[in-house]
Amino acid sequence: APLWRVLFSVSAAIAIGQTALLYFIPESPRFLASKGKVEQSRASLQTLRANLDIGFEFENLLVAVETSKIDATLPKPSLWQVLTGKTEQDLRHLIFCALFLMVSQQWSGAKGVMFYSTEILTSAFHLSKTEKETIPNIAQLLTLGIGGIGAVAVIVGMNILDRAGRRTILICSSLATSICAAVIVIATKVNVAPLVATAMYMFNLVFQSGAGFIPYLTASEILPYYALGSISGLAAAANNLTLFVVSFIFPILGDALGPYLFVPFIVTNFLTFLFGVFLMPEAKGKPVSQVVDEYQGPIHIVAGPFKRRPRLEMVDTPITDESQSIK
Repeated sequence: APLWRVLFSVSAAIAIGQTALLYFIPESPRFLASKGKVEQSRASLQTLRANLDIGFEFENLLVAVETSKIDATLPKPSLWQVLTGKTEQDLRHLIFCALFLMVSQQWSGAKGVMFYSTEILTSAFHLSKTEKETIPNIAQLLTLGIGGIGAVAVIVGMNILDRAGRRTILICSSLATSICAAVIVIATKVNVAPLVATAMYMFNLVFQSGAGFIPYLTASEILPYYALGSISGLAAAANNLTLFVVSFIFPILGDALGPYLFVPFIVTNFLTFLFGVFLMPEAKGKPVSQVVDEYQGPIHIVAGPFKRRPRLEMVDTPITDESQSIK
């Protein structure tokens, strides 16, 4: 039977398994709280946070639910008003961050590595026609490993996320991804196939451990409820459009640039690194309201050496006889 049928069968089996596992997923604590089922909400959150103290998080959840109910009674601003900052809270900087991260996730070149790694490695190892027809060949086996190491990287990244913070992980991940892209270019140019494969493994490892999944978490952590739905939809559209463009031009870039295929991705990942250094808000341990208060306004530098710091004003303190006395 043609192998494409096997691929579709595997996808179908995974989908059936996911559907069956939905039965064991606890109901959303926020949903239960919004329906007035406070104790069930607490129990559901405790199930999700086994053996952890959920007191502070649960109180914040209840506050967020009450705030959402109040917001629901207010006139909802249009998407244009939200995008242009013509709302009670100017969300332009936070919206830019949410959109930038979803676009940067796709322009990183990671999907190109996943989609075209077999062709890249086949070329790197100079496989003969007979070797190419052998299934599985070394290029295909290495491609499986690249996908597997990405899954491991996500698990590792999620476990260190709340310790290091979103911004720190994004900075380290994007810079490391840029460096790995540079190593791929060098290894391809000097024709060292094992180094090409190793660099591709490291590329996917460092990308998926931070810059690969953080964009999916960011919008819900930095945007208030009234803007979350529309901006999340816009971000998803931008993400998919960028995926389409990168997937379409990747083989074209390969033909045009040859061994320098990953040079554009050195640049794009370094831009993400600069974004993390200067513009990325840190949402670690903060409710959305605090994040909005700290970072609202037009697009601006929030960290780094170029951040504007409030000027300290000297306050003249009158000298009294008491302050002059020597005891």
